[in-house]
Amino acid sequence: MNSNWYHSQNWYAPLVSEEVAAPAAPEKQESIPEDGQKKKKRRKGMTPGRIAGLIILLLLVIAGSSLAFRQNSADLPITLPGLPEEKTEMPDSMEDFFKQYYEAVESDSVEVNVPRTEERPDFTLTLQPALEEELTLQELYEQCAPAIVSISGYEGDNVGYNWGSGVVIGENGLILTNTHVLEDCDRAVVTLDDGREFEAELIGADAISDIALLKIDAKGLKTAPLGESANLRVGDRVAAIGNPLGEDFRNTLTDGIISAIERGMTYHGRSMTLLQTNTAINEGNSGGALFNLYGQVIGITNMKMMSSYSSIEGIGFAIPSVTACNVVNALLKDGEVKGRPAIGITVGSIPQNAKDKYELPDGLYVSEVSEGSDAKEKGVQAGDIILAVNGTEVRTTEDILNIKNELQVGDTMTLSIWRDGETMDITIALVDTNDIYS
Repeated sequence: MNSNWYHSQNWYAPLVSEEVAAPAAPEKQESIPEDGQKKKKRRKGMTPGRIAGLIILLLLVIAGSSLAFRQNSADLPITLPGLPEEKTEMPDSMEDFFKQYYEAVESDSVEVNVPRTEERPDFTLTLQPALEEELTLQELYEQCAPAIVSISGYEGDNVGYNWGSGVVIGENGLILTNTHVLEDCDRAVVTLDDGREFEAELIGADAISDIALLKIDAKGLKTAPLGESANLRVGDRVAAIGNPLGEDFRNTLTDGIISAIERGMTYHGRSMTLLQTNTAINEGNSGGALFNLYGQVIGITNMKMMSSYSSIEGIGFAIPSVTACNVVNALLKDGEVKGRPAIGITVGSIPQNAKDKYELPDGLYVSEVSEGSDAKEKGVQAGDIILAVNGTEVRTTEDILNIKNELQVGDTMTLSIWRDGETMDITIALVDTNDIYS
């Protein structure tokens, strides 16, 4: 978990739309003569005060419209974690401080209640080699846009709905999207590029990778091939196609470059290794495609950086195609991803002001221990500070992930823990991720 105050991450979607009641008509309206022409009034000069007033009014209108559209959204911008140190009030209790500091961190499983398909298609997703000749952006859009769909997810009888994007990967109706687009939804409707709508069934959804797979009853669909994300370099040109901000902006094309590769990010307690891009992407783009200039999907857009304290532009993220491919094939086979090791703890770095006030050592603060984990069984507690794993000091989430990713389900890890001024070693076994988060 990165503790810098300006790091705030937000899924592009779900973007929640809902009906907003029309404003009541004013009690009095200006009378208009029968000829339809208003009487001209003497215009007053635009003083600086009037100009400032108009600007403020315009900003209020924009802000009000945005809030009305996004009301009841479960994915409003979240600031992770804490304020700048000079703005943070330090409570006397260390537990109270970290409860506030990590209030946005969650590791609960994602509920997706879309009906599951009875049979899994006989299909295997493969990555395609790069072509020799690049496309122009016009050619790319013409070739790839028909493979991008809109996804509306509905929860019970609620008025609003989740809005996101998806990629057609199988001509028989296989749709790749983000798991969080479908979070808490009971049904999903897929709208194709030509306007046709289909009720979708769920093949599988994986919260850890944020990859979900839907099936619709359609054939002969235009598909988007997946390219090799492993061959990308910083500076490679890319383009995104998705559905930002609702139906009015369906199939929007934006372009940019790859800004970073293998960027470690953490959201809601889940660690991901993502592609970073400066391509313009917004809420509603979730589940859409990030293309190379050969018209191949090299990423599935799912996250952007935001802040409550400063303007952040051009920092977006996408799930690498190699990750998406592996997860899709696992979902096709078993409906879930099996054999992925998990420790069962949620950890984060400790800010310097907390170290100083509470006299804490360097390490990772344990904010949650998951039920069903061996860590819980062996007595690891929220509030513990992990100093080292298998004898190696850990200071970032990447440190502990790098150690875990070299192991398998059933292997053991020895956690060196600081608790209430004392240190101890606790040896725990890694468990299957599905035993904790599914």
